[in-house]
Amino acid sequence: MLMGCLAIRPPYQKYDVAVRRSPIDGFGVFALEPVPGWHKIGEVRGETISIAEARRRAATLERIMIVEVSHKTAVDLARSTDPMRFTNHSCQPNGQLRIREGRIEFYALREIAVGEEITVDYGETHHEGRLTCRCGAVGCVGRL
Repeated sequence: MLMGCLAIRPPYQKYDVAVRRSPIDGFGVFALEPVPGWHKIGEVRGETISIAEARRRAATLERIMIVEVSHKTAVDLARSTDPMRFTNHSCQPNGQLRIREGRIEFYALREIAVGEEITVDYGETHHEGRLTCRCGAVGCVGRL
């Protein structure tokens, strides 16, 4: 008889997080434990595709989960099971997305409290200013 379920996080997910409804947009990633500032939170993995294919896919999608990792390749996170793929944009983020050796990593810009949504500044996006920003931050730029 199965008494419970043990969740095992992959070694590249350094802190426990939960995916749940976000006041910013759709689903978001929320800290389940304190994350110290400047520490790696985790990574995302997905399908490696060409930049041309990434742009073709982005042109047909409303919700884009594609990150360009070099001038030749991108990673489509649409089928990824990694929770960090649900990280929302904020104009006043508490996290940062970094590309390191082709990996998509997330780092805390400051201490992140339990229950706080983890956000990053997307920077340039495939939305090309067509999507309204819903972050609600002071000084929000208004578009993605």
